[in-house]
Amino acid sequence: MGDKATVIALSGKGGVGKTSLSAAIVRILTEEKKDKKILAIDADPAIGLSVALGVSVKETLDDIRLQVAKDVTEGMSDTQDILAEAKFRLFDVMNEERGFAFLAIGRPEAAGCYCAINTYLRQVISMLADEFDYVVIDGEAGIEQINRRVMEKVTHLLLVSDQSRKGIEIIKTIDNVSKELVMAERSGAVLNRILHPETLDEKILDGIELLSVIGADDVLVENDIEGMSSFDLPEDAKILQGAREALKKIGII
Repeated sequence: MGDKATVIALSGKGGVGKTSLSAAIVRILTEEKKDKKILAIDADPAIGLSVALGVSVKETLDDIRLQVAKDVTEGMSDTQDILAEAKFRLFDVMNEERGFAFLAIGRPEAAGCYCAINTYLRQVISMLADEFDYVVIDGEAGIEQINRRVMEKVTHLLLVSDQSRKGIEIIKTIDNVSKELVMAERSGAVLNRILHPETLDEKILDGIELLSVIGADDVLVENDIEGMSSFDLPEDAKILQGAREALKKIGII
């Protein structure tokens, strides 16, 4: 992948608000970087980021993978042809809305499936990244999935957790794994849905840099229940303030 794109990946256990935080980051980038090209990638099979960003999904990357695989069996065997076809289809399905493009990965690949098509598509996404200034990845299944399926190189890794011991232990593990797999330029933790932020002791992070602490927020919960997007949140919403603080601390805005 080229040096052009700033690739921000969010990782951590399920249910800690990664998707809401990813959507908040996309909104902030569209506001702060109006002249830049931004791509949001939903690496969660449930496609929750599309709802949080208010976009509709017509076709996922996995749909394209299956179609390109079909093309291969029907005689399109040249690697460059496959790459060109996949890239064309990706640009065709990407939603350009509110100053960003959106791409959903779709359902997870079958266990142990390391077929050539996935290699081709990883190359396609690397090519796509070169077309954008900022890429935000909402990763559900941990850093291994991001590393294998989406990007060779994440530049900024945000480890997201709530205050639970399990959540904290998972981001510590991801932090250790990512040091070998990802080599991000910057990484740090965002602690979300914290009931008493003033009592939080950052020693629980064992040396991971704390980027921001976001309190529990009824406004966000209400927003989610009503199916509204991050663009509908008031400017002073806690998740927007916390996301902005994290992006400043990690040197993105």
